[in-house]
Amino acid sequence: MKKDAQLSRRQVISGLSASLAVAAAGSVLGAEAATRPGDAMAAPLSDPTTAYPKPPYKSQKQPWPGLTSQMDPVPDHGEKSYKGSGRLKGRKALITGGDSGMGRAAAIAYAREGADVAINYLPAEEADAKEVIALIKAAGQKGVALPGDLRDEAFCQKLVADAVRQLGGLDILVSNAARQQTHESILDLTTEQFDWTMKTNIYAPFWLIKAALPHLKPGSAIIGTSSVQATEPSANLYDYAQTKAATTSFVRSLAKQLGPKGIRVNGVAPGPIWTPLQVSGGATQESLVKFGGDTPLGRAGQPAELAGIYVLLADPLASYANGQIYGSAGGDGLP
Repeated sequence: MKKDAQLSRRQVISGLSASLAVAAAGSVLGAEAATRPGDAMAAPLSDPTTAYPKPPYKSQKQPWPGLTSQMDPVPDHGEKSYKGSGRLKGRKALITGGDSGMGRAAAIAYAREGADVAINYLPAEEADAKEVIALIKAAGQKGVALPGDLRDEAFCQKLVADAVRQLGGLDILVSNAARQQTHESILDLTTEQFDWTMKTNIYAPFWLIKAALPHLKPGSAIIGTSSVQATEPSANLYDYAQTKAATTSFVRSLAKQLGPKGIRVNGVAPGPIWTPLQVSGGATQESLVKFGGDTPLGRAGQPAELAGIYVLLADPLASYANGQIYGSAGGDGLP
């Protein structure tokens, strides 16, 4: 009887231990399930050919530099769709051309990923810029508006200094602002117009990077906006295409120079993206109506569709990406 009792006690203790182990395992699994996105939360597949409006687009024209709010359809920068997950928490970013287009999409995404953001824009774009600053602040981040013309070296130096002072530092520089105007013939392109494009698209990044470098620590990122025009230039974008080839080149060159210092330099090469550049002289009315229609996806891209690329290139998780040009052109073009 004593032996049977001992056996019974061992069985009870053993069974209790097993039950506790199962309960503990269940708690751990339950915790994992609670922090792991469930199937019910998964976004449904979306056909990229029908995700956004397709041509023909409405013929429309605005004076340079154009406003997002007056476009039809209004571009999507991720205002309602981009969801952050803390990938850039604590970072401080300066984005030129941050009022519209890819710059606006990057600003919204960066803020929702936890970064404080300063944006530069032309004074004529104040209406668009106010919307971006409001969206940055709505994400719980600091938003700094720094209007001014990048064609002036002294302003570029002041821009960086003001961004560093108001943000409390600088970790990410996105050189995105650009001028794009069509000219059917080189004979129609004046020296003044050529100089305007060169100063905005080539000189400004040079001045900005020089001013920013003393503030950038290892782990910082510089991102340029190139274009498929760098490798497949249009006949009527003679000056603009040159500047985008230069952007691609400076990204690859500077990446070799700054890589040993722990500062990554990369670029984004968009294809036909629906932005104010197109309606303010960057495309002819004939090409605007069918803009992006000849791509495999059959439509123009939206700035929101490039936001994730700008986030990736600033994210520490992409720490081995350096000197790369990331294309996004709907199936056409080369990065």
